[in-house]
Amino acid sequence: MAGTKDYYQILGVNKNAAKEEIKRAYKKLALKYHPDRAPEDKKKEYEEKFKEINEAASILGDDKKRQQYDQFGSSAFQGGSGAHPGFDFSDIMSQFRSGAFGNFEDIFDQLFSGGQTRSSRARRGSDLLYELEVTLEEVAEGTSKTIHLNKLENCEKCRGKGAQQFEKCPHCQGSGYLKRVERTVFGIFQQTGPCPYCHGKGELPQDSCPACGGEGLVRKRKELAVKIPPGVEEGMKLRVPGEGEAGERSGSNGDLYVEIQVKEHPIFTREGEDIQIKIPISFTQAVLGDEIEVPIINGSARLKIPPGTQSETILRMREKGLPAVNSPRRGDQLVAVRIEVPDKLSKKQIDLIKQLHEEKPMKSFLKMMFG
Repeated sequence: MAGTKDYYQILGVNKNAAKEEIKRAYKKLALKYHPDRAPEDKKKEYEEKFKEINEAASILGDDKKRQQYDQFGSSAFQGGSGAHPGFDFSDIMSQFRSGAFGNFEDIFDQLFSGGQTRSSRARRGSDLLYELEVTLEEVAEGTSKTIHLNKLENCEKCRGKGAQQFEKCPHCQGSGYLKRVERTVFGIFQQTGPCPYCHGKGELPQDSCPACGGEGLVRKRKELAVKIPPGVEEGMKLRVPGEGEAGERSGSNGDLYVEIQVKEHPIFTREGEDIQIKIPISFTQAVLGDEIEVPIINGSARLKIPPGTQSETILRMREKGLPAVNSPRRGDQLVAVRIEVPDKLSKKQIDLIKQLHEEKPMKSFLKMMFG
């Protein structure tokens, strides 16, 4: 490769480095060699190094310039003074010292976007979080819920522009950019940056929208139907694209995240896709067996009680539980049977139980059942 400067070597990256890798390398070196951090005896050395890494980053961070550099070397960006056009490195240092940039992230954005800073670019709107409570029955079947949001949206009157009438900016002739040439100790530099008069838009408002006060955004109350799929779980977040707040300067909308909260059920408890319920049965049903009707999440079903069923036995009802999200699989219903001992008995019932108690096999059974 022709040319006298190896920008890849300056940043310590290889020729196949991705833009993110170049960004990390630049930030690390810029922090290390910023002139404000230089020892007194190395001020000039740090300034030269800082200039060099910014020059390398501005070339390798621009796809078109990087392609030219890979083909022709650094000579493609050097004029008679040896400076590369398109960026003023002394201006970077002065802006960083004055606090014009928040951090090196902003400096990097200016390097990699032709001098356009974040403040002049479109900004994506904020994401919103909405907590929504659903019942276990709604979890089983899925549902649609209407929610109400109070969020920023584009002003309808000015279509988010902040004004209704615009004219071409006379300062940048509608391009949105201004060029400035400055002579520094490093040579003559040309900086291209967003026009400070129109903030890079290329046009100036002739009025201020009365509906939004020139902001382009207004806060509105919106009603929105949200589809809840079957099987959702506590804490699950459903993403609704584009239903967050509107972005600034025609930026894209944020997203809405609906966080699910499942209301406690009076008789069912949930374990993943399975549901549990406790059902009382009589002593005779436990001894002789029976078929009973029990509630399930969406109605009722018949359950067979085998003869000799012990108290707290768990009987499984296949596929009577909850569905899995986006799956044909369905959980089970687990029924814990509990034998109820009557607190009032007739004399005849007492005599019969006494007779059973005298039977040796039954004696052991009763002891096991009731202690």
